[in-house]
Amino acid sequence: MTLAPLLTVPLAALLSAGLIVLLKPLLQRYALARPNARSSHRVPTPQGGGIAIIAAALITAVVLAVPTGIALGGVELPVLALSVIALAVVGAVDDIRPLPASLRLVIQAGAVAAVVLTVEGRLLPDAPLWLERAFAILAGLWFVNLVNFMDGLDWMTLAEFVPATAFLFALGLAGRYAPEPTLVAGALLGGLLGFAPFNRPVARLFMGDVGSLPIGLIVAWLLFRLAGQGGLQEGLEGGLAAALILPLYPIADATLTLLWRLRRGEAVWQAHRSHYYQVATVNGFSVRETVGSVFALQVALAALAGVTLLWPSRAVTLVCLVLAAGLVGWLLHRFATPRAASA
Repeated sequence: MTLAPLLTVPLAALLSAGLIVLLKPLLQRYALARPNARSSHRVPTPQGGGIAIIAAALITAVVLAVPTGIALGGVELPVLALSVIALAVVGAVDDIRPLPASLRLVIQAGAVAAVVLTVEGRLLPDAPLWLERAFAILAGLWFVNLVNFMDGLDWMTLAEFVPATAFLFALGLAGRYAPEPTLVAGALLGGLLGFAPFNRPVARLFMGDVGSLPIGLIVAWLLFRLAGQGGLQEGLEGGLAAALILPLYPIADATLTLLWRLRRGEAVWQAHRSHYYQVATVNGFSVRETVGSVFALQVALAALAGVTLLWPSRAVTLVCLVLAAGLVGWLLHRFATPRAASA
């Protein structure tokens, strides 16, 4: 192995932290998030730190692509980069002056479709390609938005995706993941780690839509590549089970919250504070306890995803899926239960 892959995480982390230091005065001036009834913060706080995360990840990936042995002649990585930039621009504008939900959705759908239509691999080889791609676009669009919805607490996005990207990067270093997503996973991991000190509770800087939207797209692409690599002809005993397990907490929290809000007849496109992780802070959990619990769960989910890849049998896969669902369900129930009632 060359030294280049090992430089991915520290290079992206240093770039991310350095860009934040340079940009923070501008964000303080032009992108200040003021508290409202649905906010988790109490004092005006600059947002837009995601600019540094995404810029650091893109720069690192470009700089290290050739040294890590990645050919740049294809369309998949350029399309991913352009789609990520498009979502970052939309997010940046929305952070400063909110855009209509319909316009955001159209641009998001276009970015997701561009990535899905150029990605390598198949999720469901026995299904018609058009049906698989249509499903992937809808799933990707929901994933981009749910990552945005779940970014409502200090360190929450880091707790969800630092373990997942670290797992994918380590998987690639072990030769079990393609070089392109390995590089991207490491670059995103580094960007998140560089942002972490500034978002530590109580946060001095928020990620903003400029970070959460493109991060959702990048992670969705990473999971698609994991699910689409080998073994799927035999069912879940390939990357598909691991790709389902890794993001299970944010998917469950956001999806169940959406369904409950639909059932209550609420306007689901409006901001709210009814996600399980937000309810947890009302029920007596501190911010650090909440994000710490999510981080520990995500580490456990990464371990279960690894088990499905190391021992690819139907029995092992089903056990891991059941355990993952049980752990996620347990944490959601714990968040939804007031501390006094659980004592």
